Order: sequence, then structure tokens, then C-alpha cells
Amino acid sequence: MKNPVIIFGANALGRSVKEIFDKNGVVVYGFLDDDKKLHQKEIDDATVLGATDDDGFLKLIGKKCEAFIATDDNKLRKNLVKMVQEVRHLQPVNAVHPQAQISAKAEIGYGNFFDCAAYLGPGSKTGSHCLIHANVFIGAETTLGDFVQIGVGSNINSGVIIEDEAFIGSGVTIVSGVNIGKGARIGAGSVVIASVKPGETVFGNPAQPIK
Repeated sequence: MKNPVIIFGANALGRSVKEIFDKNGVVVYGFLDDDKKLHQKEIDDATVLGATDDDGFLKLIGKKCEAFIATDDNKLRKNLVKMVQEVRHLQPVNAVHPQAQISAKAEIGYGNFFDCAAYLGPGSKTGSHCLIHANVFIGAETTLGDFVQIGVGSNINSGVIIEDEAFIGSGVTIVSGVNIGKGARIGAGSVVIASVKPGETVFGNPAQPIK
């Protein structure tokens, strides 16, 4: 990546993204964040330049800078992605930790976060704007939609389908062949042995719907 990156979000996720870019030798131009208390402060050797709608800095995106959206609030994340795509005519870049392992036979979209020791198996497909945290295992021929979040240490076996905007908590195991519906939520530590309906929340071992 030749151009520097502007990170949207000076939070814990933003700091993790900054470290990934640092390790990959990518220059971070600065952060944009809507918390005015952070403006002009320095975080990990990068300045919080202004708000996420500050046109003075937004105009750099697509010309001199790339962009990464670092927020785990899916609604905000979707709005910021839409703004970058429609106003700046740019796809956010991927942030891939150098210790992540992505098969040469895997497919990934745009604006994804892959933290330390994340693994993507051959034939797996990841959409765009997903957050894959540390030590996540994603088996062969597994498919992730857009805006999927998977917590630390989760184990997604082969052939699983996870639809758009699903949330998988930390330490979850999903057995092979299961489908996770759009917007479903899987509680931390759960073992999922059956498909989960769109919008459903499940928890436990074996995971059961929460009413």
C-alpha cells in the first residue's frame, strides 16, 4: 500500500488497526473520531485530526489517503462505509495482521480486520467490512457475508455459512455445515450444533434460543 491511511475511530479497535498498519510498514496519516475531547490529541504517535465528517480531511481520501473504518457499531460502520464509497468513491482497505494466516485459496473483500493469529482456510470466502479478532479459526469452504463480527478465539468449522451482520461472541464453536442467519447473535462460549435463524440470539452448550 503506497498511500497513508486515515483511520475512522480512535478507540481500542482503532488502536489495534494502527498497530497492524505500523507492523506492515503502512503510514497512518491520523485518526478521525466524533469525540471532541480526543481532537488534536496524539494516540500511539498519530493525531486525532477531527470528526468523521470533517471535509477538510475527508477530501484527502481517494486522492492522497486510503481509509479504514474502525468501529464495532455496525450501524455507524455501515454509515461511514457508505459515505466513503459514495462521497469519496473509495473502498476501505483491509487491515491484516502479519501473523494472520490467510490461505492463498481464500477470497476476501474490502475493509476487513484480521487480527493476530486469525486463520482463513482454503476455499473460504469473507465478504467486506468484517471484524475477525485474534486467534479465530475459520475452516475450509466457510462463507462469511458483509459486516460479520467474530470474537477472540472462536472456532468456525468447515462449510459454515455466516450471513451479513451476524455477531459471533468470543470463544464460540460452530460445527461444520451450520448456517448462521442474517443479524443473528451467538453468545460468548457457545457451541452451535444447529442452524440459527436470521435475527435470532442463541447461547449455551449446545446453543439454544434466548427468549
